Amino acid sequence: MRRKSRQQSQRRTTHNRVVLERVLGITTSNGSGLACDPNTGLVAYPAGCVVVILHPKKNKQTHILNTSSSPPPGALALLFVSAQIIDWMVLSLQSGHMPCVRVWDVAEQAQVAEVQCHKYGVACVAFSTNSSYIVSVGYQHDMTVSVWEWRKGTVIASNKVSSRVLSVSFSEDNSYFVTAGNRHVKFWYLDASKERRVNSTVPLIGRSGLLGEQRNSMFCGLSCGRGNMASSTYCITSSGLLCQFNNRRMLDAWVDLKVSMTTSARCLSVNEVFIFCGCADGTVRLFSPQNLHYITTLHRPHCLGVDITQGLQPGHLFVADPKAEYPDTLALTFDPVTRHLTCVYNDHSVYVWDVRDIKNVGKVYSALYHSGCVWSLETYPDMDLSRSCLPPGSFLTCSSDNTIRLWHSDPGLVQGTSCLRNLYSHDLLRIVYVGEDTQHLQTDGERGEGGGMDAKSGIRVLGISPDGQHLAAGDRNGNVHIFGLQFMDQLQKIEAHDSEVLCLEFSPAETGLHLLASASRDRLIHIFNMEKSYSLEQTVYDHSASITAIKFTEVLMVSCGADKSIYFRTAEQSSEGLNFARSHHVVEKTTLYDMDLDATHTHTAIACQDRNIRVYNVKSGKMKKCFKGSTSDEGTLLKVQMDPAGIYLATSCSDKSLCIFDYESGECVATLFGHSEIVTGMRFSQDWLFPDPVSLSCVPVFCLCLAVCSCGGWTPR
Repeated sequence: MRRKSRQQSQRRTTHNRVVLERVLGITTSNGSGLACDPNTGLVAYPAGCVVVILHPKKNKQTHILNTSSSPPPGALALLFVSAQIIDWMVLSLQSGHMPCVRVWDVAEQAQVAEVQCHKYGVACVAFSTNSSYIVSVGYQHDMTVSVWEWRKGTVIASNKVSSRVLSVSFSEDNSYFVTAGNRHVKFWYLDASKERRVNSTVPLIGRSGLLGEQRNSMFCGLSCGRGNMASSTYCITSSGLLCQFNNRRMLDAWVDLKVSMTTSARCLSVNEVFIFCGCADGTVRLFSPQNLHYITTLHRPHCLGVDITQGLQPGHLFVADPKAEYPDTLALTFDPVTRHLTCVYNDHSVYVWDVRDIKNVGKVYSALYHSGCVWSLETYPDMDLSRSCLPPGSFLTCSSDNTIRLWHSDPGLVQGTSCLRNLYSHDLLRIVYVGEDTQHLQTDGERGEGGGMDAKSGIRVLGISPDGQHLAAGDRNGNVHIFGLQFMDQLQKIEAHDSEVLCLEFSPAETGLHLLASASRDRLIHIFNMEKSYSLEQTVYDHSASITAIKFTEVLMVSCGADKSIYFRTAEQSSEGLNFARSHHVVEKTTLYDMDLDATHTHTAIACQDRNIRVYNVKSGKMKKCFKGSTSDEGTLLKVQMDPAGIYLATSCSDKSLCIFDYESGECVATLFGHSEIVTGMRFSQDWLFPDPVSLSCVPVFCLCLAVCSCGGWTPR
């Protein structure tokens, strides 16, 4: 018992040692994944397994993470948030086996209630307007709709629902709620008298809406009326119809949103004055809730493929291009106090519009994020501003959406460089589009119930030259692209491999060599000479499986791969040029997934399939030490990263956890959760050390990236 108590105490301590500072991403996939609080102006949305609470005017974030227990392997993606206006509670749900619905107090950032009443996943949830009840609807195979009294954590009423439900909404007087989905609109009534007599769960009373001609429609959005129209219920169909049901559940009226034949409607938000309908191509149309009369159409967001560096003047966003394509509107929420409309689009961008004057709509906030899996992240090296191409604190990410994005950690900034702040994002400086196809910028499908991914698109890995002048990017088709960081223009494209590029590594400046090594799933390592326009210097054929990591140190090159082999090679100058010859070959009993050098460049730490970190001397090839690289007893180590001073070592595991270890002792000093998918990259920032004013110790600050929603979940940290 004492040992167990010590372990629990240590686990709580390691969870609190690293603080989440900012999330660059969003995983909202439908109208249920967005909420706002009129009392504070805050907006809530999911990002992986984290609830982001955004203050749009101040561009500040707070976060809600589940630290009550470690999530299980194969864990859970947060899909939905709903805000309770009275006490500003946030409601979140999960997908996966035996998911939970949780209620969080935003001010305290603490969980106040939890219930587990579904087996396969929760499709949507909603608070009652009096804050007493919560309704949750399971996935189609779960076939359950439940109402629970969240303060007691008990289910008070439940029933079966056979249709796929996409949305749920409570009436203003809390006497009923409505569910909508595939050929489905149903009104559910709470039997209050029976509820008082019986303490156990009672059957919900449900009555189907009378759909008439729309009986085969997909109802993708739903909201009960407010104010004078509280007896009405409004739905939107995927084919582009806005429907109104009366208090007798009859389809009383409908209006065509007049979207084109190739597009559709997605979501809606209703208040006493307006009905906001989110449609394809970035369109948001306004209607009157009294008679469904058309009022106006709001401005569209940026077009797909926009050059954000041109967005320096306020009017740039509102210049319409008739030939441009725009992202579809996925989710809407309206704040009746500030009269701000928050929109999420399917290229993972977020806009907050000021609609106080619908004839003169302005932008309050916007952010553009990756719309596909984020595969790699690189921090810009710290150097003198006179030689630097990018601002201090910059980092780059690449994604399966075929873009490379330049971010900066200090929104204040940016002087002495060619990078200027733009109107589209506080965090994003530039977007490089690799190729002309903009379809990769948009995501399709519902997360948790059939979302798909493109298997062969996008940029897989990045590398920055030691002088900070060049960026190398390897794509999933085997090509290596060379960009100049001064203007982010492509200098060369090398058709290097037959399969996706997994590793790129520049030789350090202290070696005196100017080389770039690329490795691929095709088992080859190509070494290019930067001084000869990246001409091929040597090809290495030693590995018999995918190569997972390469590192240069002095005149040595080390590589490891899925063939469980580590090769140590020494550079030799010959009449034919530079050649790397094998000096040591080590074979382990486990697959080797990643590798990094320590601060002295004399030892390499390797992440292994058996969750151990093995450290080898690069000159002798002998193992120096081995220690456990994860606090979990399940999963596989996928990534390892040393901090620049060689004090700490960070690892990521396939159970979606992150750990930070003391490199010398092997002791775990911090554990992180919150990712909904495996971590695909992580880096310590250049200013990773700073004095903690309380303990006067050194605290690491690091940047992370991981897979995005469309390919199974992302949120960069």
